[in-house]
Amino acid sequence: MRAMFRQQPLFTVGLFIVIGVIVLAVFAPWLAPYDPTHVNVRTILLSPSWAHWCGTDTLGRDVFSRMLYGARVSLSVGLVAVGISMTMGIVFGAVAGFYGGRIDALLMRATDMVLCFPTFFLILAVIAFLEPSVWNIMIVIGLTSWMGIARLVRAEFLSLKQREYILAAQSLGVSPLRMIWAYMLPNAMGPILVSAVLGVAGAVLVESGLSFLGLGVQPPDPSWGNILTDGKDNIQIAWWLSFYPGIAILITVLGYNLLGEGLRDIFDPRLRS
Repeated sequence: MRAMFRQQPLFTVGLFIVIGVIVLAVFAPWLAPYDPTHVNVRTILLSPSWAHWCGTDTLGRDVFSRMLYGARVSLSVGLVAVGISMTMGIVFGAVAGFYGGRIDALLMRATDMVLCFPTFFLILAVIAFLEPSVWNIMIVIGLTSWMGIARLVRAEFLSLKQREYILAAQSLGVSPLRMIWAYMLPNAMGPILVSAVLGVAGAVLVESGLSFLGLGVQPPDPSWGNILTDGKDNIQIAWWLSFYPGIAILITVLGYNLLGEGLRDIFDPRLRS
C-alpha cells in the first residue's frame, strides 16, 4: 500500500482531498460554528476573522458554516447523479456491446441523438419546467450524463466478448444475463470506476453552475453556487463571498480529477509515464 502511494502521487493527493471533503460534509453539523441559515443583521458583510473564519454574507450568516453544509449538497448531488448515470450507461452499453447487430445500432443511435444536445443547456431546459430542488437536480444531471459511460461500456464489452473464457462460457450454455453480470461486467469495472469518479467532478460543477444561476438549490439552503451569487453582487466590497466558495469548488473538482487520473494509471499501467 505504501509503495502504491509513492508510485501514484496523483492518486494519493486526490484521495486525501476527496476524503477530506467527505469528512467535512458528513460532520458538518458538528463542525459548523453557527447555524448556516441564521440571519443576524448585526454581522452583515463582516470580513474574515477569528469569530467568522470566512466572513459573513449579506444577511449576516456565517460563510464557513454555509460552505460546510454546501459540501453536503455537492457530495450528495455528485454521488446520486453519477449513480443514476452509471446505472443507465451500464445497462445501455452492456446490452449494446453484448448483443451487437441491430440492437447495438439502435441503442447507439439513440445515444448519439442525446449527445447531439449540449448537456448543460439541456439541463437548463428541463430544470426550467421543474420546481428547483436538490432531488430534481440529481435526477436531471443523472439522466443527461449517461451517454459517455454507455459508449465506454459498449467498447469494453465488444472487446471482452472475444476473450477465450467468454467463448468457453457461451459453449457451456451460460445464460446471457449471467454472462454479462458475472463474467463481463466485473472485468470492465476499472474504466467504469474511473469514469464514475470523473463524473462526480462534473456533477459538482453542474450543480454549482445551476445554483449560481438560481435554478439549483434555493435560499436559504446553502450551496457553493448560491454563495457565489451573493459574491457576484458584492465582489468589490466582500471579496470573501467569491473567493472561498470558488476555492472550495476548485479543490473539490481537482481532487476528483486527480483521483480519477490516478485510478486510470493503476488500472492501466501502460498509461504511466
